[in-house]
Amino acid sequence: MNHNTATDPAPGCRAGCGACCIAPSISSAIPGMPDGKPAGVRCIQLDTDNLCKLFGQPERPAVCGNFGFDRELCGDGRDEALRLIGEWERLT
Repeated sequence: MNHNTATDPAPGCRAGCGACCIAPSISSAIPGMPDGKPAGVRCIQLDTDNLCKLFGQPERPAVCGNFGFDRELCGDGRDEALRLIGEWERLT
């Protein structure tokens, strides 16, 4: 949930990736998902271009705003990011 514009908010963040909006669980309320979301479930606020509809909005959960690009976690592409973030989720 790191971006909603063509400009990446975090160095290295890939526009349209959305892995951080799918792979991890989110325990805080999200508009449209009052109980958060389980790991592996697409966030309801992720649009068809894999961009966060809440980016820059006060309704965006703090955990989402704190999730930034990390090459070790996000790898070299979306598929690798989904795998790595999913693995991290299973380990925690």
